Amino acid sequence: MVHEFREFINRGNFVDLAVGFVMGVAVTGVVTAIVERLIMPLVAVLVGQPNFDSVGQFACGAEGCAGSVGAVLTALVNFLLIALVLFAIVKAYNRLQRSDPAEPEPEADPEEVVLLREIRDALSRPPTP
Repeated sequence: MVHEFREFINRGNFVDLAVGFVMGVAVTGVVTAIVERLIMPLVAVLVGQPNFDSVGQFACGAEGCAGSVGAVLTALVNFLLIALVLFAIVKAYNRLQRSDPAEPEPEADPEEVVLLREIRDALSRPPTP
């Protein structure tokens, strides 16, 4: 079992997983800030409230309200907004990766060069009897 664990760590999967987790935690702060500090205030301007927690409250008593459909709605909207922001970040990242000038695309040979290579290869082969 110790041998298998050592192989698992040495294979690189553990390090890749750890790096992915740390990067995910770092991106979480950015995405949360965008949603809470930028998008939700815009929702508050449109709807009149920063969230939907007060929508559909029930079981209200002296201690306050025990349940709220709005809290679930707020969590759902937050999830969708976070997914949208993550989608936009990944899309922008992928666009930057595609337009990376460090790796120029190989140019295709002109048809004349391809034809000359085929003729050269045909002439270099021994004749068939």
